[in-house]
Amino acid sequence: MANLKEVRNRIASVNSTQQITKAMKMVSAAKLKRATNAIVQLRPYATKLQEMLSNLSASLEDGSSPYLQEREPVRVLVVVVTSNRGLAGAFNANAIKTANNLIAEKYPEQMKAGKVSIVAIGKKAQEFYQRRGYNVIGNNNELYNNLNFVEASKITEAIMQGFVNGDYDRVELVYNHFRNAAVQILMAEQLLPVPKTETKAETKAAAQVDYILEPSQEEIVEQLIPKNIKIQLYRAVLDSNASEHGARMTAMDKATDNAGDLLRSLKLSYNQARQAAITTELTEIVSGAAALSNG
Repeated sequence: MANLKEVRNRIASVNSTQQITKAMKMVSAAKLKRATNAIVQLRPYATKLQEMLSNLSASLEDGSSPYLQEREPVRVLVVVVTSNRGLAGAFNANAIKTANNLIAEKYPEQMKAGKVSIVAIGKKAQEFYQRRGYNVIGNNNELYNNLNFVEASKITEAIMQGFVNGDYDRVELVYNHFRNAAVQILMAEQLLPVPKTETKAETKAAAQVDYILEPSQEEIVEQLIPKNIKIQLYRAVLDSNASEHGARMTAMDKATDNAGDLLRSLKLSYNQARQAAITTELTEIVSGAAALSNG
């Protein structure tokens, strides 16, 4: 009987857990729809802006913008985008692992010298790097409570100002790129200085024909570069936000299926134990009856 009670309690517990994972899956699916719409709407604009900037800035010198200046990467800033919550499979762990590998492979000397700083967007990265004694700058965990371009730009402006002031010589960005609910691609990109794209002379000439530049190429690029940097970081955060909900929805779906498998196994064990208990009771009754009739 004790064994039957224990199995019944486990069945009730797993059933309750399954209901919670089902609810979390439904909530993540609803949030994923909104997050997907946001990143899908932004991507064409971000891509076109990046393309225009590449065409216009290809002929500019490094000194034409402070955000184009290549310096020896003595001080490095790594922006790691994760989420505030867990229960999303390996979503957060993979982003942090990618950032750690990036630091270990590209900036080992800077890491030894204590010249690597972290800007964490999301509580999981914030807690991870603070516990390990990294120089974590600021606290951006509230961004997801009101995720919009204005709030994300505040973080970007602080990073850009630090780069111009010489606090950082290189800024790297690590995030999850959203492909679909089941697939998130980890990305590590250089944010500052703005990477140059090598463009062939013919392609450059053909591309510039499409644009009528007013007032001048230099002034336009001067305004486009800061805007593009802000858009790229905002795009990364939107990508990560959509990836988070997709990863959580997938994780909760698998958890629900696993709970169903466990329930079937427990019910089988319960029925076997119940059958064994009934058989034992019947055997005892028959044995008692036989003993009385023999007496």
